[in-house]
Amino acid sequence: MDLTERLKACGQEHLLNTEGLTKEERAQYLAELSSVDLTVPSVLGSKRPPRGKIGPISGLSAQKIKERYAQFYEEGEKAIRAGKVAAVLLAGGQGTRLGFDGPKGTFNMGTKRRPRYIFELLIENLLEVCKRCGAFIPLLIMTSEKNDGATRGFLEEHAYFGYPADHIRFFVQEMYPCADENGKILLEAKGKLALSPNGNGGWFSSLKRAGVAKDFPAVEWYNVFGVDNVLQKIADPAFVGATILSGAPCGAKYVRKKRWKERVGVLCLEDGAPSVIEYYELPEELAKARGERGELLYSFGMTLNYLFSARLLDEISSARIPVHAVKKVVPYLGGNGETVVPKKPNGYKFETLILDMVRLAGACLPYEAVRSEEFAPVKNKRGRDSVSSAKRMLWMQGKL
Repeated sequence: MDLTERLKACGQEHLLNTEGLTKEERAQYLAELSSVDLTVPSVLGSKRPPRGKIGPISGLSAQKIKERYAQFYEEGEKAIRAGKVAAVLLAGGQGTRLGFDGPKGTFNMGTKRRPRYIFELLIENLLEVCKRCGAFIPLLIMTSEKNDGATRGFLEEHAYFGYPADHIRFFVQEMYPCADENGKILLEAKGKLALSPNGNGGWFSSLKRAGVAKDFPAVEWYNVFGVDNVLQKIADPAFVGATILSGAPCGAKYVRKKRWKERVGVLCLEDGAPSVIEYYELPEELAKARGERGELLYSFGMTLNYLFSARLLDEISSARIPVHAVKKVVPYLGGNGETVVPKKPNGYKFETLILDMVRLAGACLPYEAVRSEEFAPVKNKRGRDSVSSAKRMLWMQGKL
């Protein structure tokens, strides 16, 4: 099916108008049209299925991990030495919420005299594992179209903070087209689609599209983690080993929630299968529910640190991961030929979510991370989960 037929089949034939474009601009525009998924706005016509029956899930507590730590570590170390584990850093975001204009990973958590960048702290955490295991782990860094050049330049300038360049690969996150309220794909400017990143659930499709996996054919497990948490353990051998020994194709690190209102997704069971439910979707009566010992029944707060088997990823990538529509402000091409930036939400951006990958896995090992040792998210400029709170925890760990 050629591009014209695809556009007509999707009800997007208005995008065929190339009037006023130069030959070069037209070629670039048609190439962009050919490279994106034109079908994503179709989700606007479908209703999201209701949530299933929610129940608490059991997992490996910190105490259970301590009791079997040597066994877990040995199994994970063996996999790492055999080249079976890769680390995937989701670093497509900007530091806007931190009052910083640049890739979030380039934010300085230290001082001008002694800078300590987020990328630096994460790479140091990974290097500790490499040194203990005697093997370098492939580090696959997902950037966005907006920050790819700045991210690559920054890490190259800092010599990758001591990580061997031949074990690092970059890949750019795929983009989805944005649409108006009627599902028509918008143009941001003349000859340019309005696009947005396809969400953290798109990391594997983006990695495959870039051909990065072919460089490390021995990899059987991908440890996926966000750029936010500066204390997290990456490619943690005990976590890897525990997941392998459990037989589950997926593992998820969690911290126990401090408060029922804490704004983190919760790992639980939904219709008997592991599922991550966002804090705003969990009914208040369940969020407050407590067990016989007074503990929160839904206390497994997600840290965005997952382990997925390559076999599972190949299976679920052939099935379509759900696409979610989010109403947003979408700049668009106005009638006068200039880009309009609305003050209120005027359309939809589309995204896939990594939590849906957990659901599709069918089985997942919840693995407790000790909050004081592994959870220092940098999401806000001030207050909870902020620069100041993370700095305090880094100082307590002797990293600042």
